Amino acid sequence: MVNCFIAQPTNQYININIVMQANFDTWLAKQDKTVTTWIKNNNFTGDVNTHLVVPDTNMNLQSVIVVIASLTDLSYFGALARSLPDGEYFIEQIADDTYKQAALYWAMGAYQFTKYKQTEVFLAKLALPEGFVYAQEVANLTAGIYLTRDLVNTPCEDMSPEDLSASAKALANEFDARFKEIVGDKLLKDNFPAIHAVGRASVNAPRLIELTWGESQNPSIILVGKGVCFDTGGYDIKSASGMRLMKKDMGGAAHVLGLARVIMAEKLPIHLTVLIPAVENAIAGNAYKPGDVIPTRKGLTIEIGNTDAEGRVILSDALTYATEKKPTLVIDFATLTGAAKVALGSDVPAMFSNKPDLAASIQSQSVASHDAVWQMPLHQPYRELIQSSIADICNSGSSPYAGAITAALFLETFVEQQPWVHFDLMAWNFSNKPAHPEGGEAMGLRAVFSWLKINYA
Repeated sequence: MVNCFIAQPTNQYININIVMQANFDTWLAKQDKTVTTWIKNNNFTGDVNTHLVVPDTNMNLQSVIVVIASLTDLSYFGALARSLPDGEYFIEQIADDTYKQAALYWAMGAYQFTKYKQTEVFLAKLALPEGFVYAQEVANLTAGIYLTRDLVNTPCEDMSPEDLSASAKALANEFDARFKEIVGDKLLKDNFPAIHAVGRASVNAPRLIELTWGESQNPSIILVGKGVCFDTGGYDIKSASGMRLMKKDMGGAAHVLGLARVIMAEKLPIHLTVLIPAVENAIAGNAYKPGDVIPTRKGLTIEIGNTDAEGRVILSDALTYATEKKPTLVIDFATLTGAAKVALGSDVPAMFSNKPDLAASIQSQSVASHDAVWQMPLHQPYRELIQSSIADICNSGSSPYAGAITAALFLETFVEQQPWVHFDLMAWNFSNKPAHPEGGEAMGLRAVFSWLKINYA
């Protein structure tokens, strides 16, 4: 059980009383004088997403009033995990599926990254209802989200391609999955030249990480994650401010490992493969350069218009390898473009797919799971923006516009008609929000897991 939960309530729990903001005045009129006086003395006006602790006559904590707009948005429970006094809390009189959402947000808000700095430990714990049918799923989702956040938050000094590989291997060992990797110059021998070209300049050897789990007769789902453990931009070097958060450029890899953890823990009946091209985009005498033309596993050539568009280059080999396996579905996650964030902001991943019905289904599930993604178009006329006069394709667009779309079109070249979904995401929270602490973040993970569970469980 996740340490911010208690398996079931005891006689010591503190009740959390949910009040809809629209009904606050009606609710208040029904309370006894002790409660109404306390509310008045604390100037508590019942605004949306606020709470107030209420003591008994001996000034011991008795209950918590939580005011929300609707039971469809319980994200404020993430703030409670970080702000309530130590104790054991319980939400009375709500359905199990609603309690599931509240508990998940509580756990997401309780997350702390303490690898390098000791911080105050949150001791407010949420009790789960006796016989709660979602207890294990909430714990498994929380573990997947925490893993994703931990990997993104860890700096490159401790999250090199080799370290990322070790994390994947540890996950494989935990769930009796099969693990292998192709490292360094063996990438050339085994025909992964694009991964090698991007990562060869680093002292930390590039590699392709592969994890396989489940029975081969089950539907084959392949998760591909961009694993750029640090991105200088290469010879097209980033500014200091642009490079500051580039430890998170392996956020796609973190997402597929976090999602894989949930899938395996939940024992979904699928045949799962995780592929991570892991590199550092470093600068050295042997680094790939603007204007170079490099080969790919697919046999196509890529003109390097910009060395800072390296993620799509390494993904080209991984996606080709994925499609060779003829899976049911390929899903990739990548911190790929700034353009996606300009279009949708930092909170909402852009989603592209060559199967519109598939994308619509996932988007619908993202709404149901309160984990926003937004479908963007694979506008085929924009392919002219990534044409090259000397190679089959260019890794950067000839226009400053539609950067997220041209990046997705580039990737689509290497999957062709294979059912495929691509997420272009931030993997980072710039500030603390309820359920979303500042730092590394899992985006779209809950939506995709929920969709997979519905379609393959």
